[in-house]
Amino acid sequence: MKGKRADASASLLHEAEAEAESESSERGRGRVVVGGSGGGATWAQTLGNIVVSIVGTGVLGLPYAFRIAGWLAGSLGVAAAGFATFYCMLLLVQCRDKLEEEEVDNSTHRYTYGDLGGKAFGPVGRYLTELLILVTQAGGSVAYLVFISHNLSSIFSARSKYHGISPSVFIFSLLLPVEIALSFVRSLSSLAPFSMFADVCNVLAMAIVIKEDLQHFDQAFKSRNAFNGIWGIPFAGGVAVFCFEGFSMTLALEASMAERRKFRWVLAQAFLGITFAYICFGIFGYLAYGDETRDIITLNLPNNWSAAAVKLSENRYRRS
Repeated sequence: MKGKRADASASLLHEAEAEAESESSERGRGRVVVGGSGGGATWAQTLGNIVVSIVGTGVLGLPYAFRIAGWLAGSLGVAAAGFATFYCMLLLVQCRDKLEEEEVDNSTHRYTYGDLGGKAFGPVGRYLTELLILVTQAGGSVAYLVFISHNLSSIFSARSKYHGISPSVFIFSLLLPVEIALSFVRSLSSLAPFSMFADVCNVLAMAIVIKEDLQHFDQAFKSRNAFNGIWGIPFAGGVAVFCFEGFSMTLALEASMAERRKFRWVLAQAFLGITFAYICFGIFGYLAYGDETRDIITLNLPNNWSAAAVKLSENRYRRS
């Protein structure tokens, strides 16, 4: 499974650099107008890009996490992870704003994660920050390509082969150049329609899973445990943190907005909606299947059009 998108990640980071000159008019006599105009993305486009940057396939493991921890402990874990991620994102923006305020020239330099790490911990902090971001993005990109290829290949017969190549390898080889090409798109505003389409696909997939969950509500709510012991909390917390990916996109998302002052409000709206959806998704899945809840909720779905639709929607979501 924690997401939080090689194409979107690279595009966001490219746009943050490409739009550095857009703030040159706001700088004068050593003073930086923090929170002024940034890129060209509207609040709605930014909201869609935030959702597509944060929500990943980790959501499919939430019902299992609720089974391990209990529905109440799992809900609290998701809420805590959401609040912590939101708060840390705001701190990151504030740190960048502080560095911009301390500038004493008319430079149009755009501060990066490495700059923030270097300011706080010196050269070691700079290189360590850049290395961690590189590993996170590269590892996540490979993991998602593997997930998509295996997920789509499960729709076909296990014996199917294309010129001696397994379906998963064939699909992987088709998707890899597409992902690489999308990573060269430098404008986040240009990706907004794809982000909106991806969000629709993700909502559709979650709605189908919840529909299947509701059809399996054969026991009372009290038959499910609210708390399953102390050892389940770390596991549920890890899955919850995994679900709130996209942290490394914070500065690029904020820089892409036409009205940067509204970023905190847009981010808060996104996190409220995502956290509520995560809690509902986890609770419904656990209530439906109880101790039979699998580590990936799609494995509990019947082998019919519903499962195929979820897989296709999730894969279209990830590709967008």
